[in-house]
Amino acid sequence: MPIGPATHVELTLRKSAHPRFRVAYVTETKAVKSEQTRALIVETALRLFRERGYEATTMRAIAKEAGVSVGNAYYYFGSKEELIQAYYDELQDEHLAACRAVLDAERDFAPRLLGVLKARVDTMVPYHAFAGKFFKFAAEPTSPLNPFSAESGPARAAAVAIYREVVDGSSLKIDDEFRKELPELLWLYSMGIVLYWVHDSSPGCRKTYLLIERTVPLVNKMVSMSRIPGFKSVTRELVGVIREVRA
Repeated sequence: MPIGPATHVELTLRKSAHPRFRVAYVTETKAVKSEQTRALIVETALRLFRERGYEATTMRAIAKEAGVSVGNAYYYFGSKEELIQAYYDELQDEHLAACRAVLDAERDFAPRLLGVLKARVDTMVPYHAFAGKFFKFAAEPTSPLNPFSAESGPARAAAVAIYREVVDGSSLKIDDEFRKELPELLWLYSMGIVLYWVHDSSPGCRKTYLLIERTVPLVNKMVSMSRIPGFKSVTRELVGVIREVRA
């Protein structure tokens, strides 16, 4: 006779009756609680960074506001810099979710790039005041908050992956070698947009959106021109420069 779905009570009894179930239940509960604590610390840190500034906010203050011990805060994050890396990661996840619709619906390169860049700004706007406060730390070449640092590697790779999807999922026809390098070039272009956004004081960052709308067609034209015979050699030289500098 088929057995129907177990009720909550039955599951509870199983867990209490069998050590294997009990251990699994406790482990899962701890993992959920740990993730909730981690998220609370990040949320609290970002709020304090916005309110007090990055430099003035200490790990002790973050722990107190989050209602956890200082030792517990350091268990999850070894420094404030690690908290910013967590912010980078969360922002990257939000960006990917925000641009999912345009990537699923569009095939043309320009609308895909336009949608992804606008989504990037959409996800950053709530943190505009905060970004301005900690930008001077992120701009320091030796800082782990620098987007080009080793510590920022995972977030950087995730960002480049989005632009790789912009290219690979489009109907764009370009040289294979140039196609391999284009996602990173588009990420660098997006970093220029981000730098402008940090200093954009227009209502709702209107000028940043305008910059995107006006420059995407230019980028599209330049990328499309790479197929023209007279420009192929220039494109190959560009690819060579990129790879030489990266080495």
